[in-house]
Amino acid sequence: MRRRMIQRIVNLFLAVTGGLTLWAAFPDVGWWPGAFVAVALLWWALREDNAWWNTLAGFAFGITFFLPHVRWAINATEIAPWIAMSVIEALFLALFGALWTWARRAVRAGLRGRDAPVRAGAWQAVAFAVVFTAVEQWRAEVPFGGFPWGRLAWTMVDAPLGRAAWLGGSVLVTFGVCLAGLGLAAAVHTLLTGPRAPSSAGRAAGVIVAAAAIVAAPAALPLPASADTGTVRAGDGAAVYDAGRDLGEEGVLRVGAVQGNVADPDLGVFAARPEVFGNHLEGTYELAEEFAGELDVVLWPEDSTGADPRTSDAASAALDAAATTVGAPILLGTQEYPPGGGRYNVSLLWQAGQGATQRYAKQHPAPFGEYIPLRGLVRLLSDQVDRVTRDMLPGEAPAVMDVPVRPGVARSGGSVRVATVICFEVAYDEIVRDAVQRGAQLLVVPTNNAAFGWTAESTQQLAMTRMQAITTGRAAVQVSTVGVSGIVAPDGTLVTSTGLFTHETLAAVLPLRAAITPAVAAGYWPGWVVGVLAGLLVAAGVAVRVSARRGAVRAGAQRRGHTAPDRDALVG
Repeated sequence: MRRRMIQRIVNLFLAVTGGLTLWAAFPDVGWWPGAFVAVALLWWALREDNAWWNTLAGFAFGITFFLPHVRWAINATEIAPWIAMSVIEALFLALFGALWTWARRAVRAGLRGRDAPVRAGAWQAVAFAVVFTAVEQWRAEVPFGGFPWGRLAWTMVDAPLGRAAWLGGSVLVTFGVCLAGLGLAAAVHTLLTGPRAPSSAGRAAGVIVAAAAIVAAPAALPLPASADTGTVRAGDGAAVYDAGRDLGEEGVLRVGAVQGNVADPDLGVFAARPEVFGNHLEGTYELAEEFAGELDVVLWPEDSTGADPRTSDAASAALDAAATTVGAPILLGTQEYPPGGGRYNVSLLWQAGQGATQRYAKQHPAPFGEYIPLRGLVRLLSDQVDRVTRDMLPGEAPAVMDVPVRPGVARSGGSVRVATVICFEVAYDEIVRDAVQRGAQLLVVPTNNAAFGWTAESTQQLAMTRMQAITTGRAAVQVSTVGVSGIVAPDGTLVTSTGLFTHETLAAVLPLRAAITPAVAAGYWPGWVVGVLAGLLVAAGVAVRVSARRGAVRAGAQRRGHTAPDRDALVG
């Protein structure tokens, strides 16, 4: 009994260590190999054949990870909502602990023969990866539309394995991280517990080679780096991103981006709206000084105008003047207040003399940040909910806009279709994927990170933007009010980025791509497949457990000299 309790304490220690290690795999630490170590530690922490204890270990892993990972939530609210959000997300890891206990029983029961132990290790690794990836997918969808922050895939943007997103999206990358992490666990376990013989070292080496192959093989995938439309010269590579070069070539979009900043970060963008608007106007004039007449569009961040320029004559006039001077339309962010109540978070394409010619309203407002579900109940945790006086309404149109461009740039119709996913929407694969399926050739991610202070929130988001660039094969621009903003190549390479809480402008010539990647073509299927397989594994494990208990009851009855009744005979 004492030995078992010590083992359980060790398991909890491994779970906590694994959670902290996973945190270090994300920005700003960014030690991506830590994701494999974290998975290995979680595997060891869930050694118990007891669903309740594994639930506890899974929760310990999850809460240790999420509390520091979403530390930025304190800046936007206060301690109680931050803890509540971390607990909710950690409960999914607790659920995984229970589901994995049952799924593992199904794998063990299905293997027979002398080589069963060897095959069991491989099949258990696959089952673990399937169930973990499925739970991660469910966490990205529920409750209230889900919260994809903290997916294993986001850690891999600088790793060779991250390139697998081009093939199967974040689902495939997370699956690969799990397999590689369990390969590491198996190798260490073999060396620590196996016999002192060359064969043990050989098996461990073989597992390590297999795990390394999973991580390294995606480096061979043919990820795009230049345009597949127009006449951009072959092998252009990174040179196409240098603003001011090759401005006459087809197949590219010439963009400027403005990070306006605020003078006092503690005030945030919400308390300094006139200043934010003025700073972005100033940045646009700075672009005009160097690139007047050479840009196709100027990108502003989310909520960068303060007042809706469609209802403010002063804001409208200021935007007309800026757009005229720079010689390009401005894609800006603002708030829209419909007469019936509520509000929309919108992006507008503003053209001089014409006003707003394109509009996109955010489809997935952030629960508890932009709207408050269960307001009365949540107020018991924190009165910060009252800061959201008008709940944000979800938009219904897809995240695309058609940006008019000069002749020779667009494939047809005198415009280029871009995806306009706002802020946290970049974490939701389906929103980005839908925009690309509807013809978007470039990703634009306007965001407002001012409320999160000097935390890793903006760099975490930039990692997601880079992963979505790989998944879709599209160049991307993340443009923030205060940073971090960045230009991303279609293969996920971060070409350039800004600092946090700085006033900066960016300009780039971005390649346009129309080809659909395998990941985009696959749509929801990868997530559905792992979800169904996980459900079947868990159901089989429960059936195995029920059958084992019935067998134990019959065996006990026979030992006591009784025969367990034959249910079929009774029915017959």
